[in-house]
Amino acid sequence: MKLTFGLSTMALIGGLAVAVPVYAQSQADLIKPIDRELTLVFIPKVIHPWYDVVAEGSRFAAEELGQRGIKVNVIWDQPPQADVVDQNQRIEANIGRRPDGLSVACLDQATNVQMLKEAKAAGVNTFTFNSFCSEEFPFVGQRDSYQDGYDLGAYLVEHLGGEGEVGILSGSLTATDHVDRIKGFKEAIKDHPGIQVVFEQPDNDVLEEAVSLTENALLAHPNIKGFFASNASNPIGAARAIQNAGKAGEIAIVGMDDLPEAVDFVCDGTITALKAQRQWDIGYWSVIYMVAANAGHTFPMDHNTGSRLITKADCD
Repeated sequence: MKLTFGLSTMALIGGLAVAVPVYAQSQADLIKPIDRELTLVFIPKVIHPWYDVVAEGSRFAAEELGQRGIKVNVIWDQPPQADVVDQNQRIEANIGRRPDGLSVACLDQATNVQMLKEAKAAGVNTFTFNSFCSEEFPFVGQRDSYQDGYDLGAYLVEHLGGEGEVGILSGSLTATDHVDRIKGFKEAIKDHPGIQVVFEQPDNDVLEEAVSLTENALLAHPNIKGFFASNASNPIGAARAIQNAGKAGEIAIVGMDDLPEAVDFVCDGTITALKAQRQWDIGYWSVIYMVAANAGHTFPMDHNTGSRLITKADCD
């Protein structure tokens, strides 16, 4: 499929007005007609507001395709918690239903890949999104989570002047994107002996756990100067705890994604910096590629949607 860009327009994404491309030719126009309704299933890591934006992009693509006579039914089968067994059971159940496309955000690389191989062997068009699994399956999302972690680590080092105790909220220990971000963060700070990691705990992508863990860290390490938050929930959790402790602006927070509350915390100075992914694009392109697979088109194995840095300067 050929991608043609036209002008840019302004859109409100995550509370910030940003320039987004306007496609001169809709991608739906480039897909051959299909004479039956397609069922596409998304299985994320957990029910989470971050995925709500991905779902918006997926629904937009389905509506766009529907206007051109290609009927698409998008189903989101979401685990209520970040539970590997639950997610794999959902993958297995959907293999039995034989959807026209299945896209999974990997929570546990080893077991998920085995399930995805079973889906592919069963003839299901199998894709991945958000959290990278394996080169064997097409992926749509921010591929370089390591670089996100590194960039945020470098930003925190500079912000703290190379000195201070810091903590890490590590998300889900089996999620490749969370793990890679932490590796990147630690690489960025390793040559700065004045930066000491005194706290590192998983919050399992649960905002309330992030609040509680941050509160505990503040009590155990009263001199802590900053936090690295590895997913979309824990920057908000850390910010709530720090604000409640009356230390907003005194303790730095760098973390992932641009949920509205996180952006509000950036703009009031509680969160220092975020790396935001383009989750609407992830949902849109995932649907386009799954439909393209059913129509016999080629599609990329790796669509890196990238990320961007957000600081208080962007709030203007």
